Amino acid sequence: MPNPIDFDRQMMQRCLQLANKAAGRTSPNPLVGSVIVKDGKIIGEGYHPQAGQPHAEIFALKDAGESARGATLYVNLEPCNHHGRTPPCSEALIAAGVTRVVVGMIDCDPRVAGGGIKKLRNAGIEVLVGIEEAACRQLNEAFIHRITHKKPFGILKYAMTLDGKIAATTGHSAWVTGKSARHQVHQLRSTCDAVIIGGNTVRKDNPQLTTHNLTEHNPLRVVMSRSLDLPTECNLWQVDIAQTLIFTQKNSNPSLQKKLTAQGVEICELEAVTPQAVMNNFYNRGLSKILWECGGVLAANAIAGGAIQKVMAFIAPKIIGGNIAPSPVGDLGFTKMTEALQLERIEIQTIDQDILIKGYLPVVNEKTQS
Repeated sequence: MPNPIDFDRQMMQRCLQLANKAAGRTSPNPLVGSVIVKDGKIIGEGYHPQAGQPHAEIFALKDAGESARGATLYVNLEPCNHHGRTPPCSEALIAAGVTRVVVGMIDCDPRVAGGGIKKLRNAGIEVLVGIEEAACRQLNEAFIHRITHKKPFGILKYAMTLDGKIAATTGHSAWVTGKSARHQVHQLRSTCDAVIIGGNTVRKDNPQLTTHNLTEHNPLRVVMSRSLDLPTECNLWQVDIAQTLIFTQKNSNPSLQKKLTAQGVEICELEAVTPQAVMNNFYNRGLSKILWECGGVLAANAIAGGAIQKVMAFIAPKIIGGNIAPSPVGDLGFTKMTEALQLERIEIQTIDQDILIKGYLPVVNEKTQS
């Protein structure tokens, strides 16, 4: 017989696998998976597919049917205890007669925040909390950030050469990294609600910003352009592939606005086209996880404005040189190395010949946000 704690961990890892099937599609809700076990065997599974649909526990209970009575239910996030678009999961678990519930982490949403666990325990159900908690928090880091800070979670992704360039002096940038690294970027996009670039990237690269058919989900493609000085024809205007949104200043380039709107491109005029204003707009749209794939100037503005929490830097073992070749992050106003932002919780991964460095900006940086 397996060690009970080891078995609980295995089942929680299965919950995370199930939850991840809906990556990129549940915002503003979290990613949640659930497993029901009886006599050491899985008798029901489910995950939350998208906002407005039943929660993971409900799908797992339906899958298990009457066999759920007397069983153990695993779920990576505390069962809800409030009436939203769906009824409380805690009540459904009590009604189904499960006798034990294993929870990965307490829900940081104030509407839940331990209330679901308390209700289950008051009903005589044994509840174990904190199994694989670090992995559970990692999976839902964007949801947690959105709830805690009232803004989406921002990831800055870039690819650069060993000498810190994202393109040659001519602006040519295809391709800095290899095919496997680019495949990982497509996977990353599939987990995000939106991917954002500046107008210069549109003009120079004509990107698609899709998952390249890796999954059915493509993130909302977003362009920040104050003047709307953009080409009349480009990949991003093909909205049958994925939706495109442009943030621009009021009354900018009316003729292009009219043309793009007619093609189905959404245009949002802002008083000031800043990373903070854009992230506020995303929050109001219910988005949680935003991928910044922009150039150095916009990247620096996003960091300074508190719009970036995580950095994913792909480094290719190439040297391109060039005194004016662009780098991934523009001027942050720092003049001493002691002012440099030190990434925390670093992870380093090799992807064929390339290297991926992941880390988090210090939380103190959020004091700069508006």
